[in-house]
Amino acid sequence: MKLYNTLTRQIDELQSLQPPRVGVYTCGPTVYDYAHVGHWFNYVRMDTLIRTLKANGFQPEWVMNITDVGHLVSDADEGEDKLEKGARREGKTAWEIAEFYTQDFMTGMKALNMLMPNYLVKATEHIPEQIDLIKRLEQKGFTYIIDDGVYYDTGKFPHYADFAGLDLDEQQAGGRVSQNPQKHRPADFALWKFSPPGRQRDMEWDSPWGKGFPGWHIECSAMSMKYLGETLDIHTGGIDHVPVHHTNEIAQSQAVTGKPLASYWLHSNHVTLGGEKISKSLGNGIRLQDVIARDIPPMALRLHALESHYRSQSKFSWASLEAAQNRLNDLRAMAALRWQPRAVAHDSGTFALEDVQLELANLLADDLNTPEALAFLSQVNTQLLTVHIEKDMTNHFTSMLTSIDELLGLDLCSVADITDDQKALIARREQARTKQDWPDADRLRHELTEQGIGVQDHLHGPIWFPL
Repeated sequence: MKLYNTLTRQIDELQSLQPPRVGVYTCGPTVYDYAHVGHWFNYVRMDTLIRTLKANGFQPEWVMNITDVGHLVSDADEGEDKLEKGARREGKTAWEIAEFYTQDFMTGMKALNMLMPNYLVKATEHIPEQIDLIKRLEQKGFTYIIDDGVYYDTGKFPHYADFAGLDLDEQQAGGRVSQNPQKHRPADFALWKFSPPGRQRDMEWDSPWGKGFPGWHIECSAMSMKYLGETLDIHTGGIDHVPVHHTNEIAQSQAVTGKPLASYWLHSNHVTLGGEKISKSLGNGIRLQDVIARDIPPMALRLHALESHYRSQSKFSWASLEAAQNRLNDLRAMAALRWQPRAVAHDSGTFALEDVQLELANLLADDLNTPEALAFLSQVNTQLLTVHIEKDMTNHFTSMLTSIDELLGLDLCSVADITDDQKALIARREQARTKQDWPDADRLRHELTEQGIGVQDHLHGPIWFPL
């Protein structure tokens, strides 16, 4: 299995540290608002990574974090905590905001048929581990204290700029990492932020340096090392994490352990809408709830995320999502063939159903090439809708659908058989067609459509499919 490794800037063969186990850490949501489709593209892609690992004989141990404190509105460690921003917006406590949007995220994972991580970990439940990590950094001389918190001194870590290829000399105040007059360097970042004088925060804890809360970056380092060890196999996240969040994770983790934080770094590229990156700050964050409100099933969004490669900048539009829904409908029509085997021999020769799983697994093992995997599946779909399946192929066909679901998570096996009454309607329509009673045939087609069943007429007779 091969993956593009941000660390080496090339496609590398995956070699786990303790085969067949593969430790995977995914930067999860900051739960102060609804996740938007750009987020969901990323998480569907990471879910596909886990599925592909399993298909290639690995045993992934997957950790995803929930950032429920410490993620400030500015990457410069300035401004309010996003959880407090959400609390102020909705007139709730930060704890209530975190719980509501955590549950909403988990509901979205289920709707998109994502696998559940082995560990879904909250930052607020790992404060002692974060404090301990900061203490170890302090003992090694990597920290200093200023008025608003404990900071990491990037000047003490010579390779700080290597991962993202940063030009630290050109970082200026007012840029993404701005200049706090007390900071030693613009890139220095907060490990522990002090509570504002004279004000009690919803979320704050005692520490050796004073009451306050952890920085965003220290959370991921502490939790990834707790569950996966000092060096994990694969660290994943959005491409926007490269220059700040993941760079800071590497600096603080390796300063403590002297070891690489991760062997492989996998990053999902941006999703754009109308030429702009989808972002809550830009106000174009289309939610999963918005998709469902348009009567578009979540599985169509999942398929849409798979239509582009995770390393490419993807374009989202309602038209492209509706096209993905049509593509999903075609695949569900193929899945419905399981309930309609033919007793006739094929005109076009037999179809090697057992080869489909192998080909899909091979395509995904090549740097998660989901566009090529879907293109291949479309070819399979076209051929099967032409030649159908014979009765003695049913078990192989069901196994093929199961393998597609295991790899791509499209839930094709959920397509159920229709009722005997509905089958009788199809038979009556076929009789009307034989008699050339087109008005009655059209009436029966309309009746089936109202019940969510479409019908296509083929040489060997009609086939039905779910609408």
